Amino acid sequence: MFINGIDQYLQGITNAKVSATSGGSTVYTLYTAPSASLFNVSIVSSIIACNKNESSARTLSLTLTDTSSTVFSLFFTKSIATTTTVELLTRDLVLKAGEILKVQVSGGTVEVVASIQEFTKVKN
Repeated sequence: MFINGIDQYLQGITNAKVSATSGGSTVYTLYTAPSASLFNVSIVSSIIACNKNESSARTLSLTLTDTSSTVFSLFFTKSIATTTTVELLTRDLVLKAGEILKVQVSGGTVEVVASIQEFTKVKN
């Protein structure tokens, strides 16, 4: 994803990973977009969630917290069937500097992996 008129250079590619276990109000940070002055944007191209449990479904909540600490729900109690992996995104998700993706699960453990490209304003 490129934006015309804005200088942007690929800084890095990463897979952010978390094994989130239910535990009341435990919220796990999946990824925090860099907040350095030269940082431009992060593009999340995929978020995969896996429930390896063979006996029951799990639910997952995925939120985005902006730089003013406002929380936006991207998925609220998304059900994931037993022994199933689901792709949560159908389009790229853009994160600005300092924005945070967080995961919370109920009923057990869900493994979550996000594939992310980080862009900077200057060429290295």
